[in-house]
Amino acid sequence: MFGIRYNFDIPCFYKKYLGFECPWCGCQRALKLLLEGKIGESIAMFPALIPLILMFVFLVLHLFFKFRHGSRILVSLFVLNIVIITVNYIIKIF
Repeated sequence: MFGIRYNFDIPCFYKKYLGFECPWCGCQRALKLLLEGKIGESIAMFPALIPLILMFVFLVLHLFFKFRHGSRILVSLFVLNIVIITVNYIIKIF
């Protein structure tokens, strides 16, 4: 606001105290980039962010509207997110 930038980043415990990144490292920065409209940079930073957001939006909708195959879709989205996070973490390590 008015050229003033605030930094409310929560430091990663693993990176700060253990010296290596956790599977969620980059999620907070990716969310900031997404909110700034930098979608490509956000995906490069943490590829699972958009699928996670979609999963939580679908979860909330399913709680109110009870879709016929909602639980199967949620399980599929959950597995997809776990796979994306795991592959991204393995790539970051190597």
